[in-house]
This record gives sequence, structure tokens and C-alpha cells, in this order.
Amino acid sequence: MAKRKPKTTLDAFERQIEKTAGAYQPVSKEKHRKIDSIITWSRKNRTVSIRISDTLLKQLKERSQEEGLPYQTLITSILHKYVSNRLVEEDAIRKSLKLLQSNR
Repeated sequence: MAKRKPKTTLDAFERQIEKTAGAYQPVSKEKHRKIDSIITWSRKNRTVSIRISDTLLKQLKERSQEEGLPYQTLITSILHKYVSNRLVEEDAIRKSLKLLQSNR
């Protein structure tokens, strides 16, 4: 009688990956290079611990899946954009667009 392999138990994160695997879409070579460079850059940095609400962490993880990035990479990217003044607020963009449209 052949021995059966022990059943692998997935944690919640792994189950979520398995559940949504069909939704992932391939990315262009250029986007893949950008993602790789972000990952490489993030590996060269220090590890920090922060307190963050469960709700916000869940939202970040959901958004990271939409973007096709690990959530920690997404957080690092957001922080990088913020400190380099490249993170903009949606309200500011809407106000700017209204001003541009009213000047026509």
C-alpha cells in the first residue's frame, strides 16, 4: 500500500492567494521590470515596525492585490512618493481640474 503525502495546511494569506489566483493578469515586461526594481530596492532597506489598524491593513492588502504588488512594497512605494512630493491628494486634483475647466 502506497503512503499518502501529508495534507498541506495553508494559512489565511496563502488561502487568499489560492482563492484569487485566477484573477491575476500578466503584466508587461516594462511593468515587471519596475516591480522587480521596487522589490530589489525594498530589500536593501531596514525593517521597521509600525502600529496600523486592522481595517487599514486589510485595505492596503486588498489594494496591493489589485496592483499586483506585495502589500509591504505598496506601503514602501506610498511612503517614497510622499517624501518625494509625488503623492497627491485626490481632492487637490479635482480642484485643479475644476479650475482648469472654468478657465476655458
